[in-house]
Amino acid sequence: MEDGKPVWAPHPTEGFQPGMIVDIGADALTIEPLNQKGKTFLAPMSQVFPAEDDVNKHVEDNCSLMYLNEATLLNNVRVRYNKDHIYTYVANILIAVNPYYDIPKLYAPETIKSYQGRSLGTLPPHVYAIADKAYRDMKVVKMSQSIIVSGESGAGKTENTKFVLRYLTTSYGTGQDIDERIVEANPLLEAFGNAKTVRNNNSSRFGKFVEIHFNEKNAVVGGFVSHYLLEKSRICMQSKEERNYHIFYRLCAGASEEIKKKLHLDSPDSFRYLNRGCTRYFAHKDSDKQIMQNRKSPEHLKVGALKDPLLDDQGDFNRMCVAMKKIGLDDTEKLDLFRVVAGVLHLGNIDFEETGSTSGGCILKNQSSQTLEYCAELLGLDQDDLRVSLTTRVMLTTAGGAKGTVIKVPLKVEQANNARDALAKAVYSCLFDHVVKRVNQCFPFKTSSNFIGVLDIAGFEYFEHNSFEQFCINYCNEKLQQFFNERILKEEQELYQKEGLGVNEVHYVDNQDCIDLVEAKLVGILDILDEENRLPQPSDQHFALAVHNKHKDHFRLTVPRKSKLAVHRNVREDEGFIVRHFAGAVCYETARFVEKNNDALHMSLESLACESKDKFVRELFENSNNTKDSKQKAGKLSFISVGNKFKTQLNLLLEKLRSTGSSFIRCVKPNLKMVSHQFEGAQILSQLQCSGMVSVLDLMQGGFPSRAPFHELYNMYKQYMPDKLTRLDPRLFCKALFKALGLNHNDYKFGLTRVFFRPGKFAEFDQIMKSDPDHLAQLVKKVNIWLICSRWKKVQWCSLSVIKLRNKMRYRALACIKIQKSVRMWLCKRKHKPRINGMVKVRNLKKRMERFNAVVNGLKEGKQEMAKQVQELAASIDSLLAKIKATVMTWKEIDTEYQGLVKRSENLLSSMQKKKQEEEESERLKHIEEEMERERKRREEEEQRRKQDEDDRRLKSEMELKRKQEEEERRKRGEEEKILQAELEVQLALEREEQAQRATMVEQERRDRELAMRIAQSEAELITEEAQMDAGLRRGPQVQATKAAAGVKKYDLSKWKYAELRDVINTSCDIELLAACREEFHRRLKVYHAWKSKNKKRTDDGSDQRAPKSVTDYAEQNPAPSLTAQQQEVAMNRQQRYFRIPFIRPADQYKDPQNKKKGWWYAHFDGPWIARQMELHPDKRPIVLVAGKDDMEMCELSLEETGLTRKRGAEILPRQFEEIWERCDGIQYLRNAIESKQARPTYATAMLQSLLK
Repeated sequence: MEDGKPVWAPHPTEGFQPGMIVDIGADALTIEPLNQKGKTFLAPMSQVFPAEDDVNKHVEDNCSLMYLNEATLLNNVRVRYNKDHIYTYVANILIAVNPYYDIPKLYAPETIKSYQGRSLGTLPPHVYAIADKAYRDMKVVKMSQSIIVSGESGAGKTENTKFVLRYLTTSYGTGQDIDERIVEANPLLEAFGNAKTVRNNNSSRFGKFVEIHFNEKNAVVGGFVSHYLLEKSRICMQSKEERNYHIFYRLCAGASEEIKKKLHLDSPDSFRYLNRGCTRYFAHKDSDKQIMQNRKSPEHLKVGALKDPLLDDQGDFNRMCVAMKKIGLDDTEKLDLFRVVAGVLHLGNIDFEETGSTSGGCILKNQSSQTLEYCAELLGLDQDDLRVSLTTRVMLTTAGGAKGTVIKVPLKVEQANNARDALAKAVYSCLFDHVVKRVNQCFPFKTSSNFIGVLDIAGFEYFEHNSFEQFCINYCNEKLQQFFNERILKEEQELYQKEGLGVNEVHYVDNQDCIDLVEAKLVGILDILDEENRLPQPSDQHFALAVHNKHKDHFRLTVPRKSKLAVHRNVREDEGFIVRHFAGAVCYETARFVEKNNDALHMSLESLACESKDKFVRELFENSNNTKDSKQKAGKLSFISVGNKFKTQLNLLLEKLRSTGSSFIRCVKPNLKMVSHQFEGAQILSQLQCSGMVSVLDLMQGGFPSRAPFHELYNMYKQYMPDKLTRLDPRLFCKALFKALGLNHNDYKFGLTRVFFRPGKFAEFDQIMKSDPDHLAQLVKKVNIWLICSRWKKVQWCSLSVIKLRNKMRYRALACIKIQKSVRMWLCKRKHKPRINGMVKVRNLKKRMERFNAVVNGLKEGKQEMAKQVQELAASIDSLLAKIKATVMTWKEIDTEYQGLVKRSENLLSSMQKKKQEEEESERLKHIEEEMERERKRREEEEQRRKQDEDDRRLKSEMELKRKQEEEERRKRGEEEKILQAELEVQLALEREEQAQRATMVEQERRDRELAMRIAQSEAELITEEAQMDAGLRRGPQVQATKAAAGVKKYDLSKWKYAELRDVINTSCDIELLAACREEFHRRLKVYHAWKSKNKKRTDDGSDQRAPKSVTDYAEQNPAPSLTAQQQEVAMNRQQRYFRIPFIRPADQYKDPQNKKKGWWYAHFDGPWIARQMELHPDKRPIVLVAGKDDMEMCELSLEETGLTRKRGAEILPRQFEEIWERCDGIQYLRNAIESKQARPTYATAMLQSLLK
């Protein structure tokens, strides 16, 4: 099928696999994998895509592929990844696959130099190219730019962010210390904000937006880092395979002996905040030997060090110290940072036990006294005050004046543990804020013209157990995905529509409803959580139930028991909820949601920290308190909402992003094991789909990623133009500019206010946008030269046009005279033709009178009498000739008199024969008889032709009358249908809306399952169930009745193979089965051709068009009424109808714009379906097709769907079709098809077979 062209079919682990289509099912295709010959499987038609001829071919920009679909995108990324080309473009968006190892020279200094000032697409794809594009856009458009680096955890966002910053500071820095500081700030931020997770060894547990600021000369002058949502819960708790923040391990591994003693450090397993997770260091073979044995945990000694090419705890500690020095931190401040980090570790080792008294309080365990002393010493706190603050909390009574009475309430062991952890988190959070503040102070700037911001924020996260941190991170990713959809898909399409470019609409999943679920006022999850925090006795269970009650029927929210994972089925409704994100459903367990949403400490602990003897610690909390909008409530803790603070920060960030130009880097994680050269196609495909790259591909099929307003281009060049050019309209100037540069008109398109460039044409765009004065002046010079040349050409063309016009006028005048002459001649001929024909016949008769005279002369007896009769006959002929000339006679009158003369001549001849001599006279009379016989035959033939012409005219008039009757019947039927249509319209609209919702639900179900599969360790952990549709989505009664009536079928052919249907059509004698098989056969053909049309080549020229465009357009705009095949067969009674309409292939329209070489399309319909088809094009061989052998190339529409019966003059006589069919050697073609048993039995095959017999 399809000449053996390969396709991509879905595969559970590889994403897609190459195969061949071997059969067309009802709604699916049967595929034979290329690497498993003989095995077949069914694939839904919507998930099968055409493949490139060479599946191992790869391109730098996916938009350069012949077929743009998700399968070719995945394959291109796969082939490039296997060749260590980790970067790929989709128009101006960069896909970056994490290689998990260092690729030689990929980020070398010489590579940085090679990308400076180079247009996108002129060099291989690279993160440096995106960075340089952002810089050039900022420079030309005078607008700040943002680079959004997104992707899952472990996809390589942080590394790509570092490369962008390094490129910008190296390429466009001032060469001063500040450039180095911006780059060196990253190791410090990573040490305090990154950690090992199960999916990423260097996962950023906070978000950051790094701004590099430039002056009016476009040189780097400074930077600024904004940070978002540090994951504070990690400080106190990690899962078994994860670690705390890198700084803790680096301090234990790399600190000098002096610092180790001063800070009372030990191996990671001796600290509670580290030993519940992984206690191994990251180390290489050499660095592992340098770490002293007493600093290693038993786990490290037993299993060995963690391996990662980019991480080494001891080496990274030394590099961090160097970085601290470079950004301006002295030894004292560096030690202060380490001291607070060590203080947090010791704080975690403080244990409590019940007092055993009736007060129900708790005290510190005896073995924690030393730890308490270390902690108080390192944080500058009073040891006794710390002990009291950890085991009690202060309350204020409402009575007794404004200040009230202070009461100390003893805490239980669990409450004391929570208070200890809260203090640790608060201290570390303030420390992290201080680190970011000091980083910002190290590259200050007074003024800035523009900036380039790089956003690196935690990617979409999903684990078996998800908490408040994952909820906030995924909410952030929802907002960023929406920004991507708006900027790339929504705004882009609105601009195309506004500018009148005629680009097809691309549909995408809008996640606004999910964002509203989280952030809507009063009913959003964050506001419900804040409301819970304000209650006297808040609880996580009450919060979870409140969320479910407020959003009972919300599509995006459901209960844990509906999860695809078995592990979540055990979570109760008051213990969690599921949110269906754009990337899939995530189950959140609400335990500690309320606690994590409150950023405030107990009053006693906060006061203790603010009154620390250590100036550094005291300033940490003073600065933190100045930035917090705390709301004190009498009798209750101050409540500071973490969720709403994050929401505010996020909205400010998005406002900043919307005010800048955008570039996107989509990072992709190739496998879950985090190893090199392993490509897991299915999970990569899921990432590409969730990131919106498939929708971008659809848009870029006809999209224009680069554009520039006419007036901006004009103003850029204006000062370099001579006076005569300044008078040009900006649009006309741009047109002249492009012509002068010799740009291909297919590479750009003019809108109403700006010019747009196709994907991959960034070099041409940058050529015109380059603002270098010399370059601009040179281009203006080219425009001037082009204008002079074009005007001279215009003068030449005008002269030629005038000459052509004069010749055309002369020609038309002569043609008019010729037409008049011909029309007059034709009118005269039509008027006098019977008389002329009569005179011709009478004159012929007169010529034969000479022979009569010769015969008379030869007579011996009765000569005089015979001569007299001959003379009388001649006189009668002359009188008839004179009468025809003189009077207007009808054809019948002339024929009557002519026949009388012929009879007289025949009588005369018979009488003469009697008297003729035997030999000589008999021979002459015989000759005359032959002449008379020929004349009689000629008259008979002429009469026969006349009758045939009359029959043809009668048939044509009957056909026209029949067409008019059918048209009238259709009009009446249409009026009746309009009445019904009005009633059904509302229900159909509801049904369409329902189908759209169902499609969204099916897509969401697919994503939910894919996400669940990635979380599950095995298929056994998945729940297999069909997607349950919303009971509220129901069809209307009228629509249901219509569907039910249409759905009643005697034969279920949905599981029949395509070949089986064809065999039954060729052999069956059962009329009903035959009709049902014909209908199903052509329905599948229509579905298959629709699939081909949807997945056509990007450069498709319509060369495989099976019917004229007018026919296919009519079928799309006027769907035929839903008659069954049997009804059509009965209604049409297997009528044989023949049609002819003009046909010009799309590819030929450009070669022959005047349509001088118009072709013809012939069709023979046997009942409702086509039986024979012909195409006649000038200068080409005729195309002859017959049903059965050429089904794939023939029109698949029924006669009613084509609308041919409505076209006036389209229907022709059978004789006219058969003449052309025979002339094009169609009889031999059909005969060969019959002999090879490829032709389907039709009227044409039956007639030919009977003729051959």
